Amino acid sequence: MRARRTNEEWSRHTRQTLLDRARQQFARHGYAATTTAALVRTTGATKGALYFHFADKQALFDAVTVDVAATVQAAVEAAAGRVGDPVEGLIEGCRAWLASASSDEARQILLIDAPSVLGWRRWREIDAAHSMGSLRAGIDACLSARPVRHVSPAALTHLVSGALNEAVLAIGEGAVPLDDVVQTTTALLRALLAPSRT
Repeated sequence: MRARRTNEEWSRHTRQTLLDRARQQFARHGYAATTTAALVRTTGATKGALYFHFADKQALFDAVTVDVAATVQAAVEAAAGRVGDPVEGLIEGCRAWLASASSDEARQILLIDAPSVLGWRRWREIDAAHSMGSLRAGIDACLSARPVRHVSPAALTHLVSGALNEAVLAIGEGAVPLDDVVQTTTALLRALLAPSRT
C-alpha cells in the first residue's frame, strides 16, 4: 500500500512539474512556438511521461490554461474577500483581476492563445468556471444589496468581463497604463452600483 501511495505521489509530482514548466514555456514563447521536444527538454521528463499525463500538446495547454485561470481566480477572491461591502469587494476583485491578468504569463495564455488553441466554446467553459464565475457572484451580491433598475446581472457580467479582457490586451500592447484602467474601472463601477459614494 505504501509503495502505491508513493507511486501516486510521484505521478502527481511529475504532472505538476510538467504543468509548471509548460506554463513557463507557453508564457514565454506562445503556444505555436512551443514544441513538444522543447517541453520534454525543459521539464526533464521523458516523452512517454508527457504522453502518459496528457494526450498531446493541446491537452497539456488546456490543463495549463485551467491552472492559470485558477491562480488568477484565487487572487481575485482573496482581494474581494478582504472587503465587507459588496461594491467595494467587486471593485477590489476587478483590480486584482486586472493586475493578475496583465502579467505576461496570464495575458499570453488566457487571452491571446487559449481562445484560438482551445476554441471559443472550451475557452468560455474555463472562463465561466473561474473569472466570469467570480465576477457574476460579485455582481449578484452587489445587486442583491443595492438593486439598480434596468440592470441585468447576466448582461452586466458579460459587459464588464469583455471590457476587462479588452483592457488587459490594451495594457499589454502599451495602449493604456494599468493604473488608468484600474481608476476608470473603479469610477465606473462606483457610479453604476453605488451612486451615493464619491
